Amino acid sequence: MTKSLSDISQDMKQIDFCTLSTHSPGGTIGARPMSNNSEVEYDGDSYFFTYEDRQMVRDIEGDPKVGLTYLGSAGLKGILGAPGQFIHVEGVAQIVRDKGAFAEHWDKSLDRWFPQGVDTPGAVMLKVAATRIAYWDGEDDGEIKLSPDRE
Repeated sequence: MTKSLSDISQDMKQIDFCTLSTHSPGGTIGARPMSNNSEVEYDGDSYFFTYEDRQMVRDIEGDPKVGLTYLGSAGLKGILGAPGQFIHVEGVAQIVRDKGAFAEHWDKSLDRWFPQGVDTPGAVMLKVAATRIAYWDGEDDGEIKLSPDRE
């Protein structure tokens, strides 16, 4: 079955975290877990909050091409030993420093890491515009290609 972006959006609502991978200095790849806000209707853009002084911000400034990997238990997990669902997003990241944009994507659960909310000193938002989404769900797999300038 071929999935649509809407199908992927529904699948991602079941996944709490993803791994954000960047191109790090010396040709290495950096990866770190990021919270996936399941309340968001995914439209090809992902938003994450972090601090300005993190290595991933420097990595993105050097090369904005990133990967997001999601692992969910939806699908055929447990049936015939299938591992569940995998979604990999290739995209272009942008560092956003506009607090008005922060407010549009803020969730109260973020207060745990950003105690002053959108006004937390050093906070930045990462916007990842998907260019390609690959998925695997048991025996089904496929991909969706998107334009990063689709707005």
